[in-house]
Amino acid sequence: MGGFVRTPEKGMAEVRWTGGVWRPSDEDVRTLRGLEIEWPEARVPLDGLARLAASGVPLSAQHAPSWVPAGLAAVLTDRAWLECVPDGTARCVADLRREEHSVRLRRAVLPLPSRPSISIVMSTMRPWLVTSALEQMAAQRHVEAEIVLGLHGVPFESVRQAVERCPLPVSWIEADQETPFGEVLNQAVARAAGTYVAKWDDDDWYGAEHLADLLRAMDANGADVVGTTGEFFYLEPLDVTVRRTRFASGADYPSEVWSDHVAGGTICLAAERLREIGGFPALPRAVDKQFLAAATGAGARIYRTHGLGYMLRRASGTRHTWQLPLAHFLRVQTSQWHGFRPSTLMERSCA
Repeated sequence: MGGFVRTPEKGMAEVRWTGGVWRPSDEDVRTLRGLEIEWPEARVPLDGLARLAASGVPLSAQHAPSWVPAGLAAVLTDRAWLECVPDGTARCVADLRREEHSVRLRRAVLPLPSRPSISIVMSTMRPWLVTSALEQMAAQRHVEAEIVLGLHGVPFESVRQAVERCPLPVSWIEADQETPFGEVLNQAVARAAGTYVAKWDDDDWYGAEHLADLLRAMDANGADVVGTTGEFFYLEPLDVTVRRTRFASGADYPSEVWSDHVAGGTICLAAERLREIGGFPALPRAVDKQFLAAATGAGARIYRTHGLGYMLRRASGTRHTWQLPLAHFLRVQTSQWHGFRPSTLMERSCA
């Protein structure tokens, strides 16, 4: 779609069935807050509406005829997002609710054709975070997932209970602390049996449709590599959530675009394509950045989808391979909330 416009220039317009097609009253749909559906009296094809929804255009309706599929009808008639009044700023909560509605619509019109098999690969040096990570992996919908843990200087006994409680298949490799991070990932990938491989970070939060959204984006766009924006951060020492919608340079950080940059903890691609690229760089740091550069160099097409189902945690700088001071995130923020404030798509209660 060439980038989801987070702050629309115009208000709502209408879309009607006219001359055998669904026709918006304003053709420049990307500038609109959304489209209100005016239903015809008789049943008509929904393909045109589905294309609009799949491209990210927010659609709404006061009611839905009986011939509209129940799942789609439920999203279309949920008008809570319209209750927030836009204020025209980058901090606008109404724009966030609008974007969440857009994602729910895409999920309704872009169901995965099957339950794809996917291997979730996670390297960890922090056994105390494994239980939470495995619980979030087990909560993933619409996929057949297995887990491969790269225990990086961590004995299996320290995570045994968490593994034994996990309902998903879990395998693991043990590597010593001196093994480069990228090599730990490669050792884990070597045990992966899924059609797809998804990288997972132990200290972040993932919504229950995180993997399904990545695979939808891959299927809809024909991408080789997909990932999300990294825009929601919980700054643990400050008990503050920030949202970043621009880079440190001041440039916009859009979603739903072709790009050479995605959040490292969300990289996903076919296992075969990962082997063709050469796996992850066997480096201690900057593994994600170097992998994406290698993927681009190998001709892979990288697509960045929405980041509303992903929240990064920032603790003390020494606990992250991506080391930036907390002040950096405060400087590039466009929104800030006290406490843990994820997008509603995370389906997690706010502290």
